Amino acid sequence: MRIVLVLLVALLFSASLLIGPAGLGLGESLRALVTGQGGAVVMVMQEIRLPRALLGVLTGAALGLSGAAMQGYLRNPLAEPGLIGVSASAALGAVLALQTGIAGLFTLALPLSALAGAGVAVFLILALAGPRGGALALILAGVAISALAAALTSLVLNLSPNPFAAMEIVYWMMGSLADRSMDHVWLAAPFIAIGLAMLLSLGRSLDALTLGEDAAASMGVNLARLRLVLVIGTALAVGASVSVAGSIGFVGLVVPHVLRPLVGARPSRLLPASALGGAGVVLAADVAVRLIAPDQDLKLGVLTALIGAPFFLHLIWRLRGTEA
Repeated sequence: MRIVLVLLVALLFSASLLIGPAGLGLGESLRALVTGQGGAVVMVMQEIRLPRALLGVLTGAALGLSGAAMQGYLRNPLAEPGLIGVSASAALGAVLALQTGIAGLFTLALPLSALAGAGVAVFLILALAGPRGGALALILAGVAISALAAALTSLVLNLSPNPFAAMEIVYWMMGSLADRSMDHVWLAAPFIAIGLAMLLSLGRSLDALTLGEDAAASMGVNLARLRLVLVIGTALAVGASVSVAGSIGFVGLVVPHVLRPLVGARPSRLLPASALGGAGVVLAADVAVRLIAPDQDLKLGVLTALIGAPFFLHLIWRLRGTEA
């Protein structure tokens, strides 16, 4: 199954590089990408499409893997990366940067502000949940931080004296990979890579946790360390993703559900599959927004929500029959 997912991601990555409004030929596009020769075509391939495709892989992998890790730790199929408040806090940091004008100071001011917001969220979560807090404390702390960040974001929009700044904030929060550069890739990639590595290292511990916390502890799993690595890894991966792409919902919630029956219920097998599946979903959605409404700037987060919400409702409907 993993080989199939790798091939699917490679195919979608190629499609992301080759599909766009410029209407470039296959040979012309590949030559410009590889050799750097071709005038304006080089700019399109290396400065517009390549960063967009790379960010699609990075953000999708971060969201898919974080969702699977959260569901494995909480043993709850409704868990998703935004549950601990990192996404909302990162969005708040970006919104404040847009509202105050900090985002206009230099290219990476906006994503750096979002990363700062995610860092504050991690500090608050660990402080509120406490060093010995369990899954319930983590959920309650995350819900509280997420609600507060969402309320502050709404307050900024409500009090914004500049309608153009408010519109820019709303558009950014819809999520998109358009108009991103390699600077965004180099900023997000290290954080996402470290976060992914931390989450992938939890596979065996999460396998043991499926038997219950007491059984996992008896098998030598350090539950406090497990929670710490989970929170920091999710914050790094999701915070960096939100900082460069805005809010993209339902990927971390739906992808593990789709893949779980195919790879088995063991988290150690689901984690890498969800990373690949998330990358594929985001790449496919980003290609779709270019094909569906190339002149309307359809936002990536809007499309994932439109597809993800009905699909998730379908999964819930199926669960009703199995639990009856």
